[in-house]
Amino acid sequence: MADIKNNETLSNIIARRSVRMYTDSDVSDQDILTILNAANQAPSAHNNQSWRFVIVKGARKNELVELVSRRAGDFPRPSSTLLRMASRSIASSPVTIAVINTGELIRHGTELFEVDKDIAYDFFRTMEIQSSAAAVENMLIAATSLGLSTVWLGILFLIKDEVLELLGEKGEFMAVVPVGYAAKESSGPSKRPLEMIVKKVE
Repeated sequence: MADIKNNETLSNIIARRSVRMYTDSDVSDQDILTILNAANQAPSAHNNQSWRFVIVKGARKNELVELVSRRAGDFPRPSSTLLRMASRSIASSPVTIAVINTGELIRHGTELFEVDKDIAYDFFRTMEIQSSAAAVENMLIAATSLGLSTVWLGILFLIKDEVLELLGEKGEFMAVVPVGYAAKESSGPSKRPLEMIVKKVE
């Protein structure tokens, strides 16, 4: 196994944590662009890059916090609890990044491949999701490398249409990622040992 201590990439992957509360220190525009550039380098099906990144700050971020907090009461536990936690995370972060799939790959692929349209839709939608997930992971690791912290808030999928409307976007919701400096250090959860999750076939 490689020496993780001497491998910066592996060290950042191991060091990444889901952090839900942040200090009031601002994140520079340059750091945000660095993170988004890393996200944009992710592999994408047909190099279509059918993702959009929306930087949410200031008044619009406060509106997002209010929306998530207000809608949390409309869901049973534990969904309502997770939505309230998400609203607090967004509120405490200086900047939040929303990730949206544009549907461009779905449109292009469905036209290009002469297969059943329902099969083509499922196929290319899945590839869009896979591509954007890779972009989000790049974003999280890049933030870690800059000394920043993040959390992937997938729970906002429950109110995805309202989130997209608030942001003035069309497409498919992927993620909302608060970015900031951790309010406190986190050791992170333990991971399953490889022998539990790896199967070798020859």
